[in-house]
Order: sequence, then C-alpha cells, then structure tokens
Amino acid sequence: MDNNLKASLREVHAALASGAPVDEELQDLLRQLDGDIERVLEQRAADGAVSDEGTTTYGLAERTQEISAKFAARHPALEPTLRELGRILGNMGI
Repeated sequence: MDNNLKASLREVHAALASGAPVDEELQDLLRQLDGDIERVLEQRAADGAVSDEGTTTYGLAERTQEISAKFAARHPALEPTLRELGRILGNMGI
C-alpha cells in the first residue's frame, strides 16, 4: 500500500509542476499534507505502526478529501489525484 501512496504523491507533485499556476493557499495545504504523510510513512517503517501522537497526522484521508473538494473547481487536474490519495490513506487507516 505504501507504494501506491508514494505513487499518488508523485502524481500530485507532477501535476503541480506541469499544470496551471497553483495559489499559495493550496501550495501550503499540500506541503503540510505531504510532510505529514512522509512522517507517517517514516513512523510505519520505524516501528510498523501508525502513531496517533498529536493531531497533525490524524485524519490525513479526511484532510486530503477536504483539499480535493475545496480546490476541484479551481484546479480540476489535481482533483482525481487528490481523491485517489485520500482513498489510499483511508484504506491504510490513516
């Protein structure tokens, strides 16, 4: 599952790099989400479990879906990738 997640993250990065200009708000939200996902993956690799310490990693699937819905109209190319990313996170229980 981590490979699918990493592939989806690469797709988001590629879409951001090649698509229309992305506003600062979306860039900030995606950077925060990306950092939180990376921390969860590192934690999983370190001890084989997802830590729910703090609130930054809690509900990543929900946060991804919220970002997807919020920016679907302004950045339609990102919406399917973000939706898939949220689905993968949800399946992982993150």
